[in-house]
Amino acid sequence: MLRLFHSIFGGGEEKDHYPESLIEMAIERAVDGTYPRLRAMSGYRKRLRAPVIHAIDHVMALVDQLPRPLPAISSAYSADPRLPALFVSPEHMREVFANDPVLGEFRKSHPEGADSITALLLAQRREKNILGIELDGELMRRDVRQVTVGFSNHRLADPAATEDEARRQLKRRAFDHLLSLALFNISEAKDERAELNHERELLRCKLNVLEKGGWSFEDQGGKHIDVRSVQTELEAIEGQLAALSVDDRTLSGQLDMVTDLLSDAEKQLWAEPVDFHVDSMNIKRDAQDPHARPIHFNELHNTRGESLAILFVSLDPRELPQGDAFLAGADRLLGEPVSSFRP
Repeated sequence: MLRLFHSIFGGGEEKDHYPESLIEMAIERAVDGTYPRLRAMSGYRKRLRAPVIHAIDHVMALVDQLPRPLPAISSAYSADPRLPALFVSPEHMREVFANDPVLGEFRKSHPEGADSITALLLAQRREKNILGIELDGELMRRDVRQVTVGFSNHRLADPAATEDEARRQLKRRAFDHLLSLALFNISEAKDERAELNHERELLRCKLNVLEKGGWSFEDQGGKHIDVRSVQTELEAIEGQLAALSVDDRTLSGQLDMVTDLLSDAEKQLWAEPVDFHVDSMNIKRDAQDPHARPIHFNELHNTRGESLAILFVSLDPRELPQGDAFLAGADRLLGEPVSSFRP
């Protein structure tokens, strides 16, 4: 049975020295995460072994190449230009973290607290063409074409009490995301047989459930993940899929889709460096501009055309208010109970 948050990575894995238990678990998770009836195919483990090892190699490298976490704390806000580019102020940064639902769940499940929390910060980067004002010597020029860089939909993924644990969870998420891409391909495969229409719809439903359960890097709209209900929903879909008839030709084609995607993992999910210069207003500038600050990010991309700016960060939970304390402070500022707007 597929457990949404079960991780195949135990920590300490090294390329070319994976324990057999890891490879076996990864093979079975690849089947469970896509189409469990692939087990009816003779030799499915042998066909999946090399592609799965290749995918493990890729996600290990993808996460291990993340630099040491950047302290995302008020005292370090001005020390790294990426934090002012991402957040308007230290207060804005603390507000984003204090209201992050994933971080909130982590803090609830760790009431004893932690000296530091490590997580992956994700945000949407957008560039916008505007007409602005610019000083040219002593002359004020108007309607100057400018490009502003903005970040939105900030959120945290896989917060943990240690850097090693955060990296382990991110490897699980990256591997699972590859499986969700394979499931997407299977669900979108063209087939003229009418009896497969219901199956495709069920596979799309399964994909939605897995993404809701954390198999992607996409924004879930701040919704709380009820693990039990998501697991129950997934099991119900799997039960309906198991009741459908299937033939060897269909299974063989689906197994090919999974093996092909995992064999091509680096072209399905990858990170690219993004470098530019901005001033204090996040307006793009030339590197020679005395007001320009160099900004370096990595952006995560997948084959579905989705991209996210990522930054590995460490937080100080002592400077973050608890959820109720933050709401109380907002109540005082707004003069009305924010709690009434809770979803």
